[in-house]
Amino acid sequence: MFKKFLASLLALFAAVSFAAVDINKATVADLDSIKGIGPATSAKMMDERKTAPFKDWADLIQRVPGIGDKRAAKLSAQGLTVNGEAFKPAAKPEADKKAKSKKEPSAAN
Repeated sequence: MFKKFLASLLALFAAVSFAAVDINKATVADLDSIKGIGPATSAKMMDERKTAPFKDWADLIQRVPGIGDKRAAKLSAQGLTVNGEAFKPAAKPEADKKAKSKKEPSAAN
């Protein structure tokens, strides 16, 4: 009985420790608990959130200085979400062009 209780308690603790932090619902302490977010960044996020909730990751990146695609990906990996969604980087047009040109034979041949 004790072992089952202990196992359940440990499972609950593990689930809570890896829980995502939604930027639109988080407290300053919640944001500061994310690796890569310090007091200055959490203050910027909270100030912008007072204006309006963040719609998506693109909105967050646009409104909070110092957050770009690369940092957004790192913060998402640490558990930060926007409306429950993890960061998904947009496809780069240049990379798509290179991939497309490799598939199509050149007109010179």
